[in-house]
Amino acid sequence: MQKNLIRQPIKVGLFLTTMCWALSAAAWEPTKPVELVVPFSAGGASDQMARSIQGIIAKHNLMKQPIIVTNKAGASGAEGLLDMKASPGDANKIIVTSSSLYTTPLTTNLPFNWRDLTPIAVVGMDAFVLWTNTQAGYKTPTDYIDAVKKKPETFKMGGTSSKREDHMITTMIEKKTGAKFLYIPYKGGGEAATQLSGGHIDSNVNNPSESVSQWRAGEHTALCVFAEKRITYTTKVTATQSWADIPTCKEKGLDVSYEMIRIFLLPGGVKPDQAQFYVDLLKKVTDTPEWKAYLERNALTPAFITGSALTDFLTKDEKLHRTIMQDAGFLATK
Repeated sequence: MQKNLIRQPIKVGLFLTTMCWALSAAAWEPTKPVELVVPFSAGGASDQMARSIQGIIAKHNLMKQPIIVTNKAGASGAEGLLDMKASPGDANKIIVTSSSLYTTPLTTNLPFNWRDLTPIAVVGMDAFVLWTNTQAGYKTPTDYIDAVKKKPETFKMGGTSSKREDHMITTMIEKKTGAKFLYIPYKGGGEAATQLSGGHIDSNVNNPSESVSQWRAGEHTALCVFAEKRITYTTKVTATQSWADIPTCKEKGLDVSYEMIRIFLLPGGVKPDQAQFYVDLLKKVTDTPEWKAYLERNALTPAFITGSALTDFLTKDEKLHRTIMQDAGFLATK
């Protein structure tokens, strides 16, 4: 009897160990290369993020199969979104996108909604900055807005595409201040930055990563950031300023704020364990020093939102975008 009492825990322990091993072995993971869809052109902020994450995964051997980045930028990102919608159950395909997840369908009547896909994780929030040409001499956003108000629809505001984030922010400024801009759409933030350096436009509202080179070179002045709080990074980017030195627009009398999500989604109809694989993968990515360096280099606000909290966030954020776009007159007619 005593011998049996001693052996029983050992049998239970072996059983539990075997079960844990079996569950671990049964956990889903990709068995072929994973396509990472970028619904924007090469070189943009989403593309940069995709390729940085691709490199981090490879460097740290975070998955057995490789990641292949594919740009599907047709129709202002609609091509990429519809491609994902048309791939239900395909867990070997994932998309990285932004708030265009809402803006593109709302402005075009695109037969797509984020609920058609499986949200995986928001991995960061991207700010927007009011940039002017340094030679123009503006020191504060109110100085600039006052000048615009004196000559309505003559000051040129550049931005990425029409009826997207940059255009939305421009209309929010107009509504708040009474200023009227001539909005000039470009293919991307890089082009808007180049046009500002050349004096072809008077301002833009690029993301930090899209104008950091011109800021560092002294060509652009960062008047304010459209966020509730200042960017936190304190390392000097220019000779005199860090990202944290840029005041919020609200601090300087321009009460406008807007931040853009950076989010990953799978097609609809994937299994829970497949979705969980990518949640775990992205958590590992965001814990690496390379990712933290990427966030600081591009002045992104750290964030990691998944599960029901992510669904709640997207529902609320979509409603906010609908209100902004309705006020701007950007909603597509039925």
